[in-house]
Amino acid sequence: MTPTVCFLWHMHQPSYVDRGTLTARLPWVRLHSTKAYYDMVTLAERFPRVGQTFNLVPSLIDQVLDLVDGRVQDRHAHLTLTPAGDLKPDERVRLLQQFFMANWDTMIRPIPRYWDLLLKRGTTVAPNQWPSVARRFSTQDLLDLQVWFNLTWFGFAARARFPQIDALRAKGERFGEEDKRTVIETQFAIMREIVPRYRALEEQGIAELTTSPFYHPILPLLVDSDCAARAVPAARLPPRFAAPDDAREQLARGAAFHERVFGRRPAGLWPSEGSVSPEIVPLAASQGFRWMAGDQGVLARSVVGDEGEASPYLPYRVTADGASLTMVFRDRVLSDLIGFTYARNPPESAAEDFIGRVAAIGAREPGRPMAAVILDGENPWEAYPDGGEAFLTAVYRRLDASAGARAATISAAIADAPTIRPLLRLHSGSWINQNFAIWIGHPEDNQAWALLRNTRQFLAAQGAEGRHDPQGMARAWDALYAAEGSDWMWWYGDDFSTPLAGEFDSLFRSHLAAVYQSLDEPVPAALRHAIKVDRGEEPAREPMRLMSPTIDGRATSFYEWWSASHYRVRSDAGQMYCPIGYLSQLAYGFDLDRFYLRLDPAPALLGSPPGRYTGRCHILRPDPFVLTFDLAKGERPGVLMRGEGTDDEVVSASARVAVDRIVELSIAFADLGVTVGDRVEFVVELLEGPVELGRYPHGPPCAFVVPGPDFEATMWSA
Repeated sequence: MTPTVCFLWHMHQPSYVDRGTLTARLPWVRLHSTKAYYDMVTLAERFPRVGQTFNLVPSLIDQVLDLVDGRVQDRHAHLTLTPAGDLKPDERVRLLQQFFMANWDTMIRPIPRYWDLLLKRGTTVAPNQWPSVARRFSTQDLLDLQVWFNLTWFGFAARARFPQIDALRAKGERFGEEDKRTVIETQFAIMREIVPRYRALEEQGIAELTTSPFYHPILPLLVDSDCAARAVPAARLPPRFAAPDDAREQLARGAAFHERVFGRRPAGLWPSEGSVSPEIVPLAASQGFRWMAGDQGVLARSVVGDEGEASPYLPYRVTADGASLTMVFRDRVLSDLIGFTYARNPPESAAEDFIGRVAAIGAREPGRPMAAVILDGENPWEAYPDGGEAFLTAVYRRLDASAGARAATISAAIADAPTIRPLLRLHSGSWINQNFAIWIGHPEDNQAWALLRNTRQFLAAQGAEGRHDPQGMARAWDALYAAEGSDWMWWYGDDFSTPLAGEFDSLFRSHLAAVYQSLDEPVPAALRHAIKVDRGEEPAREPMRLMSPTIDGRATSFYEWWSASHYRVRSDAGQMYCPIGYLSQLAYGFDLDRFYLRLDPAPALLGSPPGRYTGRCHILRPDPFVLTFDLAKGERPGVLMRGEGTDDEVVSASARVAVDRIVELSIAFADLGVTVGDRVEFVVELLEGPVELGRYPHGPPCAFVVPGPDFEATMWSA
């Protein structure tokens, strides 16, 4: 049976609006509109027979409408339009801090002028150096930066639709003040098209539009924060927060807003972060939702005892407290490949791999299998060199021709399913590790929950007194609901890092403060103190001493790699959580003659048959080389190629590779053509067949200087 792919593209932004000034403090609604939101609707229009589902979170769409109608001003748009010669010192610094907020590899480095401006600023800047760095920049430099930050966020669809954008890109530099006005006017023209075009997709039967709770809260935690202990019994939780009425209101507002904007009641629900529990089933059903989606990990943990293995390629019927609805479950592998892997691979090869995997599902699963591919519909495309156009076009073209698979909306696939299997128990958890640990349990998270709890108790008490006007109470409740959004807790704790973490912390506390301000009550002092602690980045330690490890695939002692430089891999996805860990760390060092590299891959990669998984060490400077090695256990030589591309050649080399519990390799400096004092830069990638799984480091490449006889003397310290 031909399998059905059910794409659900999740489009979401929290409320960035400062309620006192009616100003959007971050630009992501506007910038993602000109890239992902516009690109995705355009591609859906190009392939009307490829049914898709778009999840449009109300807090996002509400801000789009507020911006285009002028009810809210965008702070970064104002900073763009400020004449470069009139920028105040603090504005110049803010420009340099925030106008490089884009994927450096795909959105800045390919643009010579933009890349030069980044190098002029520096890829890292110490906090006390910002004023002196700002003084390096001429008025023209700042003007060009104002334009390029906005230009780079126009996606392929906007560039095709508005020729003035490519004309400015071709101009490249020495922009004028009128160019900035052209850019901002075009951005707002695009935003005005977003809602009508998505609405037309559904009216024409091309796509299904779904929603989420209005401000994107973690619904199970609103109902009862103690439910987090169901998945993590040892979790240290804050004082209990239990507000099922808030969860119901967030759902009711989301459904009503969606109907008002898009003309029909949504059938489907993506509960924020795929977070479900038995308690939200009757809440969702009471608002008329007929289906909701979760993650296949939640499905796996919902099946217990002798119920057998549950297939994620079927719809299920879930019942709780007398209410029921249908659930579909996200295919984790397919979704994560699009989100985190295919961007680094040739589009046609990636599309072929995707369709091949879907076809394999159809070959092994009975009936009419449906593969729910659910992921962020905006952030992944920043990592694709062309914004994802070639990859998505290749996938949609194959689905349009039913080449190995077909596509349908989720409602259509459910209606077409031969059976809907009952699910007797629903696990409480999200799509991330099937628990709620991202949003609760860390001291920073718990502090935020305590402030939220205190503010809600205050608001409920004020409502019971009945002395405030209804408009003020309505504003206060709306501010509280905005503070219940998941994004604020996302950035608390150690899970993710962003230079804007302080801004998110401030926004969360400003929403809570607005509760008090709406009622003309004093704001508690606790809301004026930051929750987020800036721990900074732990710098990679450079090699400290010469070393000569035994190349046997084992860490024979703690000290064998102690003097090496260590890069510990952590998710740098920021907005997106990547659950796939292919590599935990890499380390590198040298003696006077050889370069040594250690990798600590996931055990599954090391236990594979020869040829399935491979690694490549790309020497980027001073001259390009590629050292390829197999990840199967054993000892073997590596293959060294000079150059990258069609004119590369095999070099006779002394590369030795050993794989057992870890990967260890060594190669002579002479084979790389480097001598004392040369600066060497390299990155490492891991592959499954032709598909690149990961590239490390995530940021700037690893680097070292080829040592001379006096290396240890110069590195000595007491």
